[in-house]
Amino acid sequence: MSFHLPSYKRIPGADEGFELFEVSVAQLQPTQWCVGLAEVKSRQLDFRGKSPNDQKKYLKGKPVPLVGNGSGSLWMIDRHHRLRALLDLDQDATTFGYLIENCPTEDDLESLQLLAERGWLYLYNGRGHGPLLPQGLPKSLLKLEDDPYRSLAWKLKSEGLIRPEPLIPYHEFRWGTWLRSRALPPFSSKCLEPALPAARSLVRSNAASHLDGWIG
Repeated sequence: MSFHLPSYKRIPGADEGFELFEVSVAQLQPTQWCVGLAEVKSRQLDFRGKSPNDQKKYLKGKPVPLVGNGSGSLWMIDRHHRLRALLDLDQDATTFGYLIENCPTEDDLESLQLLAERGWLYLYNGRGHGPLLPQGLPKSLLKLEDDPYRSLAWKLKSEGLIRPEPLIPYHEFRWGTWLRSRALPPFSSKCLEPALPAARSLVRSNAASHLDGWIG
């Protein structure tokens, strides 16, 4: 399968002089077609164990990089899994974000084209098909598809086999897409176990050394 993400502009960190603000999670528009539901379910368990004060403190420490435009639209460049989990649990949830860019237009399609130029859109669906048209992106986190290979990449990263790269857009999707091109037993986001032994060997192999986050 051929898969090529465009070059990307690094996502600025919140500690680079940005002001945080509170925002409704339901207001935020995704910049990707899918999530790994295994990670979403894991994060839901985390949220259920937090008090409201602890949750607010946690979210403030994990602010969302946002891009806005003149019409008031806001696109999230990261944190899709965390906030999908939160929105599933609480439709009125809020989080904290910081504005990394404000598009000089009121037109949403022009704004999406700018995001594409930055490498800040993931235009592949849960089956790895794409690139799709930016205007077809889901408008809500609740509409995102499941990509089991994204779930698999998250699991391997959580086991310490892939190094986190938080400022690289769609880091885990890059790994998931590479894994999709390998021969793995059938699996799903609900049942990753059949693929894990082979996937663990693959991500440690020299064949994966070109990917950011490779540990070996």
